[in-house]
Amino acid sequence: MNTPTQPTASITRELELPPPTCVLVRYGELALKGGNRRDFESALGRNMRAALRQISNARIDRLQGRYLVTPETRVAEAARRLQDVFGIKSVSPAWSVASDPETIVTQARAVVADALARRPGTREVTFRVSTRRADKRFPLSSIDFDRLVADRIIPTEPRLRVQLVRPELNLGIDVRDEKTFVFIDRLPGPGGLPVGTLGRALCLLSGGIDSPVAAWMSMKRGLSMSYITYHSYPFIGDSAKLKVIELVRALARYQQHSRLYVVPFADIQTAIRDAAPEGYRTILYRRMMQRIATRVAERFGLSALVTGDSLGQVASQTLENIACISAAAGMNVLRPLIGFDKDETIELARKIGTFDISSKSEPDCCSLFMPSHPILRGKTEICDAVEARLDVEAQVARAVASVEIHDIESEV
Repeated sequence: MNTPTQPTASITRELELPPPTCVLVRYGELALKGGNRRDFESALGRNMRAALRQISNARIDRLQGRYLVTPETRVAEAARRLQDVFGIKSVSPAWSVASDPETIVTQARAVVADALARRPGTREVTFRVSTRRADKRFPLSSIDFDRLVADRIIPTEPRLRVQLVRPELNLGIDVRDEKTFVFIDRLPGPGGLPVGTLGRALCLLSGGIDSPVAAWMSMKRGLSMSYITYHSYPFIGDSAKLKVIELVRALARYQQHSRLYVVPFADIQTAIRDAAPEGYRTILYRRMMQRIATRVAERFGLSALVTGDSLGQVASQTLENIACISAAAGMNVLRPLIGFDKDETIELARKIGTFDISSKSEPDCCSLFMPSHPILRGKTEICDAVEARLDVEAQVARAVASVEIHDIESEV
């Protein structure tokens, strides 16, 4: 009786795999958009093209339920870059071949052999074939083709063991009218909706951990994000401003162009320090920040403010103090982190690449003239009484007139 033999070196060389030729892009939530779906798909296409601009020219084709991205070069790098584009559920670097069963099988054998070579050793590897047959003229059903491919591959690869649920290697075969795409890797994307499809907002960005995460979560829901920060020079040096610029640049990998507004804030803080009860300083700072942010947002056509507030996390974020601060805003304020605890925010900050920057020890305006015992349940009428002595309108107008504007591009 003949016994199975290991693949020879000549077969291995024959199946040596060139780099992938394209990227299959899957989206999730966009598929539920009904009559507006085409607008969301078009926005996703634009955002993908912008994300790839620094890597390679790419052709982007809409398939049924998919996008096909064909970069001129650096396909694997392009796939990694697309993992940062909101609206994308997953991406797969893939090889395109003619929609002929024998041609597909040959390519599939090479793809699996390469995947096994990247898992050195002799341990068993679980495996399945998953065929998606968009071309109904293809001579075999999806299930029959799964079996055919497995029957042709498994005898040459003794390490493989069939497992249909959560296998380590899931060989994907996407059969289309003119071409078939073969792939192994399914790299996760961020999901959500394409940036810019739900409007434009302004994030109040400190140098801390929370506000960059709030900006990222808002972008995930389709908002195009601009940023505003407050700089208390000469009490606080330029290193604080440079830290915020670095944060915006890190977030620009998810939105290719970003604008940061830097507001001089020292005069306002000293005026509040001199006029207000000490416990109310932080609330009054934040009320002025909301007013200035609203004015900047209206001037530049932005429709909402975004903050990193988390209920009860610090004294200024009790329910009463949030109400006092919100009363000064002239537009909708979004708080994506309102139910997060700090560990959840830190975990997400690490994931999106802002945690290390936020963790740099730099003073910011929020630490200036901090009260020793901040009020926990502020009253709007007390805030109004203090502000009546401050000439709020003049202070806001001077701050807005002195805003620095920084346009920041992605470096990824």
